[in-house]
Amino acid sequence: MRPHLKKQVIFIIGVSGSGKSTIGNLLAKELDLPFFDGDDYHPESNREKMASGKPLNDEDRKGWLMALNTVAKEELKKNSCIIACSALKKKYRQQLSEGIENEFRFVFLHGSFDQILQRMESRSGHFMPLSLLQSQFDTLEPPENAIRVDVINTPEQILEQIKSELNKSEFGLIGLGVMGKSLCRNLAGKGFYISMYNRHVDGKEEDIALTFKKDFPELHTAKAFDKMQAFVHSLQTPRKIMLMVNAGKAVDQVIEEILPFMSTGDIVIDGGNSYYLDTQRRYEYLKEKGISFMGVGVSGGEEGALQGPSLMPGGDPDAYDKIKGYLETISARDPDGNACCSYLGKGGAGHFIKMAHNGVEYSEMQLIAEVYQLLRQGKNMQPDKIADLFEEWCQGELNSYLLEITAKILRRKEGNNWLIDLILDKAANKGTGNWTTVAASQLGIPATVLTSALYSRYISAFKSSREKASALYSPEKLSLELPIVHIKNAYRFARIINHHQGISLLKEASESYAWELDMSEICRIWTNGCIIRSAFIETLVPLLKKEKDILLNAHIAGMLKESYAAITQTVSEAVLGHYPIPCLTAALNYFNSYKEDRSNANMIQAQRDFFGAHGYRKNDDPEGDLHHTNWS
Repeated sequence: MRPHLKKQVIFIIGVSGSGKSTIGNLLAKELDLPFFDGDDYHPESNREKMASGKPLNDEDRKGWLMALNTVAKEELKKNSCIIACSALKKKYRQQLSEGIENEFRFVFLHGSFDQILQRMESRSGHFMPLSLLQSQFDTLEPPENAIRVDVINTPEQILEQIKSELNKSEFGLIGLGVMGKSLCRNLAGKGFYISMYNRHVDGKEEDIALTFKKDFPELHTAKAFDKMQAFVHSLQTPRKIMLMVNAGKAVDQVIEEILPFMSTGDIVIDGGNSYYLDTQRRYEYLKEKGISFMGVGVSGGEEGALQGPSLMPGGDPDAYDKIKGYLETISARDPDGNACCSYLGKGGAGHFIKMAHNGVEYSEMQLIAEVYQLLRQGKNMQPDKIADLFEEWCQGELNSYLLEITAKILRRKEGNNWLIDLILDKAANKGTGNWTTVAASQLGIPATVLTSALYSRYISAFKSSREKASALYSPEKLSLELPIVHIKNAYRFARIINHHQGISLLKEASESYAWELDMSEICRIWTNGCIIRSAFIETLVPLLKKEKDILLNAHIAGMLKESYAAITQTVSEAVLGHYPIPCLTAALNYFNSYKEDRSNANMIQAQRDFFGAHGYRKNDDPEGDLHHTNWS
């Protein structure tokens, strides 16, 4: 069976005498591809050195590997090709494949020293003497990410094994919900050969993967499965399997289902909204079994997953090196054209970052909702006029994806009615806001804007109680006299506080879990593809390379000072007008507390000492011993 090949370079690697040239030539003829023997590209100085019995050093190999890399790049402009090259060390293989990270495969011909020595003794006319064979075995760092073939087999058997592996998919995805389907189409559309799996449930979920494959032309090379064993066995080794299933027990169940068919060195990627401590547990559990685990936050929704999401990978750094070609290719691009994806930290770091992202997202959505209500009810503006205003704001520093989509929402009608007026005012959530609030509390970070946004969703769920309370208290909302520019600047102010709190949470987690998170890099990944992408996020990328606390940056401080009067007046007038503005109020209260050099916490300490003898420190010795007063 001739494999269906994507355009790629197939490097046949191994020690001298393993049969690289023989197998490379045979495979090239079988696949009708050009073949290049790496030995032909050694400079004369290298040949003379080896012929004299001296092994090559790294400097000797550098020019040779660069020459073969150039051959690979030139051939890829036309078609696939096959190159035989020893490439014994990991760093040699990195030099060999530099710049073609998504377009190569390694085939590793391996055998024992005695097997290879016997083969070398039977050949003649080669410039490398037998005495150098041991140095090659000493240098060899067996590749993990390669088709591994035992040279004890016949050339015909070796060819069949290589062709069988080449015919397998390079990436697998489990779970064909909205996000899973979009990621499959994204991967396949970028030229990757994928396998797709969705469970089979009689009468409910039947032939999901096969039907999906038939619906989209970009999936013509994809393989569809509803049997787990066949799906796993359809993948090249080391296998790379991404899970797009519901967070929680479903992830553990799928992991247990695939484990019997997995091998050491395989990689499992959880792309769902999993709780970061669950991800940490799974990381440790699979590590014991020789399987790498990555927790990858995926943001962008259905459209983002298809066109280019923001990806937040955490877990095994070596595993990331093997999957980054796929993730970085399908991700969104930042303003400089770089992938909105890079390795962020070990264990559950990726999912923690996604959780914090969602916390900021909750707050941004609630802030827009509060601004909308103030404009709609307090300023008596119609939805289309508010849409005009939001679009105007998007022309400047307030530009964001969420503000853009809100303008589109406000223009939509159903018949003669504004659709926004027909939507039930009960906001759902999937738990990430709750997790972020809990994590912030555990880590001692006052994420007050997020907490207010979460509780706003919770209170919205009590629709019948709210209706009864409205009838009982009959709150009459007052018109707002403040200018619209004050509402705009209040929104600007609160957004800065929201992002500050999200970044503070990430910093504390980084220190507590020793993740060494790069705040600037995280914000760079958030500049495109994700739900919270905005002009403000872009300003934070260079700023966070120098600053630890954005509120202490002169530029940010200037923005807050300019907007302080506006948010103070907006909150005051909104409260007097009976408008619920929990996030705007939380942002102002946080800032007022944050800038107090002398807070009211001294009273709290005195009270604690009075009833519990907890002790207190004094202003003249803030790090000194605790004092206690007999208050009675």
